[in-house]
Amino acid sequence: MRNPRAWLRVCAAVFAIAWGGNEFTPLLVMYRQDDHLSAVTVDGLLAVYVLGIVPAMIVGAPLSDRFGRAPVMRVAPFTAAAGGIVLAAAHGDAALIAIGRVLCGVALGLAMAIGTSWIKELSEPPFAAAARPGLGAARGSLSLTAGLALGAVAAALSAQYAPAPESLPYAFDIALAIAAGIALLGAPETLRALPGRPSLRALIADLAVPAAGHRRFLLVVVPAAPWVFGAASTAYAVLPGLVGAEVAGASVAFSGLMCLVALGTGFAAQPFARRLHSRHSARAVLLALGATVAGMLVAAVTASTLQLAAAIAAAAVLGVAYGLLMLSGMLEVQRIATGRDLAGLTALYYAGTYTGFFAPVVLAALSQWIPYWALFAAGAVLAAGCAGLVASASRRHLHPHGIALHGERIEAEAADEAA
Repeated sequence: MRNPRAWLRVCAAVFAIAWGGNEFTPLLVMYRQDDHLSAVTVDGLLAVYVLGIVPAMIVGAPLSDRFGRAPVMRVAPFTAAAGGIVLAAAHGDAALIAIGRVLCGVALGLAMAIGTSWIKELSEPPFAAAARPGLGAARGSLSLTAGLALGAVAAALSAQYAPAPESLPYAFDIALAIAAGIALLGAPETLRALPGRPSLRALIADLAVPAAGHRRFLLVVVPAAPWVFGAASTAYAVLPGLVGAEVAGASVAFSGLMCLVALGTGFAAQPFARRLHSRHSARAVLLALGATVAGMLVAAVTASTLQLAAAIAAAAVLGVAYGLLMLSGMLEVQRIATGRDLAGLTALYYAGTYTGFFAPVVLAALSQWIPYWALFAAGAVLAAGCAGLVASASRRHLHPHGIALHGERIEAEAADEAA
């Protein structure tokens, strides 16, 4: 048996990359106040790193399926460090911030699609003594959430109370990413590269993910995915700006607190998602969407009252929704994925989750005509509609075609539908 703790090296890389990916978020208030960037511009800069995340996922995942996890994933921490360097040098220049954000997005896309798949594989035999269902997904998801939370808090405190607020917050991330990249060199490969030199046509064909057409993916995973970061970004990118006048003089630190509340409760909620996950239904996803509805309603109360207590409560409820959604969706993906589909389907899932990062910029644009409380109320209605769609397919299309799952031989999906 190989090193049973090899997964820690990959977890460290995912943690470091997530740290750098989210440290920009609590600084949104600073860029608005000190550099006089508009709300739409700042929220757009928050969302622009999706332009790095999604292509990195869609291209990186099939490349790792063909060439192995290690050669593709090992690029990610150093890309994150490069993004941090650009952001540290930007000093309010929107174009440079956008470039730095895209580089951080590329790194995070590789970490989420490939790093989490690599962690799952290192958590199973022959790299671990025994396979515990959902353990690999939990390790990857918790590493991601811990990095997102601690990176945001550290950046907020540094920007609020330390010198050089537009540069120093990125310095630790740069060092952390480089250290994690060096440590990652010792992580063992889990997927043997396909033989032969692939043609361009073969590489293009690799982009296809057959499992993406699985009805459970379309009816359960896709409707829930955008709410993962839709809930989180609402909590720590929109609400702090609404109540900022109530914390004058400490607005950046308060933004960091909102990140900590949202992502901290999300971190705490994820183990419960693993316990709620059922082999026979989408119970965990449905409960997560229920929490999303509740969080949007509390956010509507916050927008109408502008009370700090309501904002913190909304961040907590939306954080629970984020945590439950993140892991329950990943467990559904791992239920569906077969063989070499895992990284590709993981990439598609995470790409769907990151569409939620466009929520703040859309809300900022619409708020010129519609009050925030009404927008949040509409969000609750949309989340409830998605829950209804998931409920309609909750007990259907449970297994991949003819694949052994947890030691049982599963019949074709047609038989599942007939039941």
